[in-house]
Amino acid sequence: MNELTVVFRSASDIEARVVRGLLESHGIESLVLSDAPQSIFPVGGAGVAEIRISVRPEEADEARRVIDSHRIDQSGGRVIPLRGEFSALERRTGYVFRDQGLLEHALTHTSRANEDVSGGVFDNESLEFLGDAVLGFAIADLLFRRFPSQDEGWKSKMKATLVSTTSLARLAERLDLGEHLLLGRGEEKTGGRRKQALLADGYEALIAAIYLDGGIEQATTFIARQFEELVNEAQTPMAAFHDFKSALQERVQSTGGPLPEYTVIGEVGPDHHKTFQVQVRIGGRPMAEATGRSKKEAEQEAARLALEMLNVRPESF
Repeated sequence: MNELTVVFRSASDIEARVVRGLLESHGIESLVLSDAPQSIFPVGGAGVAEIRISVRPEEADEARRVIDSHRIDQSGGRVIPLRGEFSALERRTGYVFRDQGLLEHALTHTSRANEDVSGGVFDNESLEFLGDAVLGFAIADLLFRRFPSQDEGWKSKMKATLVSTTSLARLAERLDLGEHLLLGRGEEKTGGRRKQALLADGYEALIAAIYLDGGIEQATTFIARQFEELVNEAQTPMAAFHDFKSALQERVQSTGGPLPEYTVIGEVGPDHHKTFQVQVRIGGRPMAEATGRSKKEAEQEAARLALEMLNVRPESF
């Protein structure tokens, strides 16, 4: 960036990071400069190190407008703290973080970290890994205690359904998690806040952040509360997990239509944490697309979406 305009000054590194994340969420690229780059926490009194956030001149007015709209108070002409950017999310989760940095880390997508020129922003992939393990343990423990008479096969199917990308994305949507994700500009433009895979990953990272901040008891309490409705549905025979692929095949065959065909049209992520995108076609006609952490999971979700379409439009084939 050349000929930058300073739009924000603070002695707080935490506040500066919040402001920069806020600007990035509005598509405004910024640069952070500090009189004391080695300092982590602000020091009170005389000689306080100043942190400055600068943007392109043509974006300066918009940047100031965004920052001002998030101030607690406009009086005094001094730099004042911003409202907690994640306070609404904390209220919905029912958990208040002692370390706000952990929550910010959990919400930082790799696209945001990759676009940061300072190298000081870390994505949430490691937290996703940890959150997946914590979630798996918590759900297994919950099912073991709630359904002692059910066999291992039933519990395994139930666990797979509860921790699927589809289930996690829906729970993330209830928390409005997508609105709080810190995304890169490219991911923002392509609708990243609504992508199931990103929501599910962010949800797992959130679980890990709660675990690291408050311990396993806080994490399992959060999970039990979040999954209560889904687990209660498991007590209804055949309601816990559905074979949507079989249901779609029966629906199609009952009208004399051809068998559904499933095609993997995309794969994202490393081998140990890959997300698959699958399209289902009937008679060569695309019906629905879905993502999942396995081909089977993505196919099941695509079949479910196709069934919804056919129930609304019975004349589809």
